[in-house]
Amino acid sequence: MDFILFCIFLATCFGAGATGAAFPPGEWYRNLVKPRWTPPNWAFPVMWTSIYLLISFAAARVAGLEGSGYAMAFWAAQIAFNALWTPIFFGLRRMRDALFVMAFLWLSVLGCVITHWQLDIWAGLAMVPYLMWVTVAGALNYTVWRMNPDVSAVDLAKI
Repeated sequence: MDFILFCIFLATCFGAGATGAAFPPGEWYRNLVKPRWTPPNWAFPVMWTSIYLLISFAAARVAGLEGSGYAMAFWAAQIAFNALWTPIFFGLRRMRDALFVMAFLWLSVLGCVITHWQLDIWAGLAMVPYLMWVTVAGALNYTVWRMNPDVSAVDLAKI
């Protein structure tokens, strides 16, 4: 594994994760009706930090390998969808629209698991917790949207 590549991928992850600081959940999210199985607030930064370390490790292991084009394309797609979801859900409060982003995020992470696994078993295994977490996040996004049908999105005309 190339340490410089690892650092580049990790910086990319934390760049995507910075959308959480730009669009924090805040009072709006705290007031939503949520299912009992919602992870505690402290779990989110712990999970995302762990996932970002794992997926940076995975990408650094396969980036230099012959035939890694699809793996890197899926990796680029997942980090883009990862960065996009937070402003749509928390920033614009468009929970239904965030589900579409989540679907593409889930598919791109699945693509990462498959293509990374084909190139390097450790890289593939490192992507599995991400797929599991995105599955939970997608279910949470859907359930919160269904439990809060009267929540209005941010009016873009007033911004």
